[in-house]
Amino acid sequence: MFDRYLHIVAFDIPYPPNYGGVIDVWYKLKALHTKGIKIILHCYEYPGRERSEKLANYCSQVFYYPRLVGINSALSFKPYIVSSRRSNKLINNLTKDQYPILFEGLHSCYYMDDKRLKKRFKIYRESNIEHRYYYSLFKVDKNLRNKVYFLMASLKLKLYQKVLKHASLMLVVSQKDSQYLKDHFPKNQVEYLPSFHANNQVESVVGKGEYALYNGNIEVPENAHAVSYLIEQVFNNIDIPLIIAGMNPPDFIYRLADEHSNIKVIPNPDDSEMFELIRDAHVNILVTFQATGLKLKLLNTLYKGRFCLVNDKMLNGTGLNELCVVGDNAQAQKVLLKDLFHREFKQQSIELREEVLNKRYSNELNAQKLIELVFNN
Repeated sequence: MFDRYLHIVAFDIPYPPNYGGVIDVWYKLKALHTKGIKIILHCYEYPGRERSEKLANYCSQVFYYPRLVGINSALSFKPYIVSSRRSNKLINNLTKDQYPILFEGLHSCYYMDDKRLKKRFKIYRESNIEHRYYYSLFKVDKNLRNKVYFLMASLKLKLYQKVLKHASLMLVVSQKDSQYLKDHFPKNQVEYLPSFHANNQVESVVGKGEYALYNGNIEVPENAHAVSYLIEQVFNNIDIPLIIAGMNPPDFIYRLADEHSNIKVIPNPDDSEMFELIRDAHVNILVTFQATGLKLKLLNTLYKGRFCLVNDKMLNGTGLNELCVVGDNAQAQKVLLKDLFHREFKQQSIELREEVLNKRYSNELNAQKLIELVFNN
C-alpha cells in the first residue's frame, strides 16, 4: 500500500498532554501513527512549553514555529489566538506537496483561506465553538482588563469563523457543536468525531470511596468559577469531604477552601496521583457553565472513577447521559450527593460504561473513521 501523509497544524506543542486541547492532538497522533499514517506535524511554540523528542516517535517530520505574541498580533483584525499563529515558513512547508492538511482548532486556521492552498483538502478539527467559549470567560472572570479582552476576542472570533467555509471537512467533538456548524455552514461536510484521549479500557472499581473529587485546570477562569460555586453553594453546609485537584489553583480558591473543614485543595498533582484520586473517589463531581466542546475530564472520570455527578451543560451532546447522574442546581446536587454516598458502585455500572464508551470513544475506531473520511474522500 502506498504511504499516506497528513499535515497537522497544531496550536501548541502537544506533549506533554496535560490539558484538554493538546490531549486530543497527542492521542490522535499516536492512533494515526499506529494505523500507518505518516504525519508531518507543525507546532507553534512559546515560553513555558518545551520542544519534545517524543513527537519524533509518531511523526515523520516535526516543524516548530514561534508564536508571534505582542502588540502587532493584538492589533490585527483577526483574533489574537489566530493572528499570533502565522509563519511564512509554515505556509512554505505546506505548499511543498499536495497532502491533506488538518488544522487543529480555529487557533491554527490563519492559512485556511490562503489562495496557495485553494486546491488542497483541508480539515478543520473543532474543539470548541470559540466565540461562545470566550464569551463565557467574559461572564465569569472578575478582572476588568481580562473581561474586556475576552469580550473583544469573542466578537472577533464570531466574525472570523466564516473562514471555515474554506474547509473541505469539519471534524467536531460533540453532536451539539456538529449541529451548530451544520446550521452555519450547510454547504460543508460536517462529521461528528469525539476527542481522542488517554484511556484504552474502563478501570473503575466497585465499592465505596470516602470523598468527592473535582478535577480540572483551575487556572482557567471557567474552572475556577465552577470550583468557587461548588465550595460556596454545594459543599458549604454538608459534611461530605471534597477534594479539589488540578493545575495552578488561584489564591482565592485557597481562601475559599480554608473556610470549610471538609474541603481540601491539591495543587498540580502528577498523572499517577490524579488518576489515583479519580479512581478512589466515591463521587467525581463536574460542573460547567458553558456548553461547548467535549470536556475530556468527563471521559477520564468515566473510564477511571466511580459515580459521576454532573450538570446538564457538562454532557453537551456527548451521548454519555446514561453513565452520569445529573443535577442542575446546588440543591439538587446536595440531595444527589447524599444519596450517592449511601450507595455502592456496582459491576453492572462498569459493564454499561464498557459498552457505551467502547462503541463511541474508542481511539482505534475513531482513528479509522478519520482516515476513511480524509483519504477516501
